[in-house]
Amino acid sequence: MKDKLLAYINKNLQETGVVSFKKARYDVSKAHCLSSAKLEEMESVVDRSSNVLGDYEYSSVDDFIQSNKDDDKFQKLLFKYIDDKGLKDSDVYKKVHIDRRLFSKIRNEEYHPSKETVILLGLALELNEEQFDELIISASYSLPKNNVYDLIIRFCFVEGVYKIKDVNDLLDSYNCKLFTY
Repeated sequence: MKDKLLAYINKNLQETGVVSFKKARYDVSKAHCLSSAKLEEMESVVDRSSNVLGDYEYSSVDDFIQSNKDDDKFQKLLFKYIDDKGLKDSDVYKKVHIDRRLFSKIRNEEYHPSKETVILLGLALELNEEQFDELIISASYSLPKNNVYDLIIRFCFVEGVYKIKDVNDLLDSYNCKLFTY
């Protein structure tokens, strides 16, 4: 299995321009968000007092955001998958050792889960790669193919590796962050 994983990682890294696994790095601190200092820097560029952003008025941007924003898409999709598989909520959160209180927060449309939580839920539901991509994108995350950790997670969905222990074994073999439970 580990040889198959290495071949999968190297194939995908080469497709994104990285020559081999040894050149790839995983840095948890560089998550998909900007620092508050960077956000402040970006905000200072825009003069909000004029109510205009380049050629666009803020009201039109706000209208666009409000009409296109789907805050609860993740929750809808998650609970659709749970229902489609005929599972109880407790079956899902117990399988991957997610706390019942955390799962209760997920039901709330205002809650935004971490990437790790979305991955754990995908594993618990034993989703295929396409279903998992849809779920993780609905939570505003992705599994890019230029990152070893993300490739290992993607590999697990491609190959049907759903047990946390097995996933952690694969992650550990590449010195990646493990799931705690």
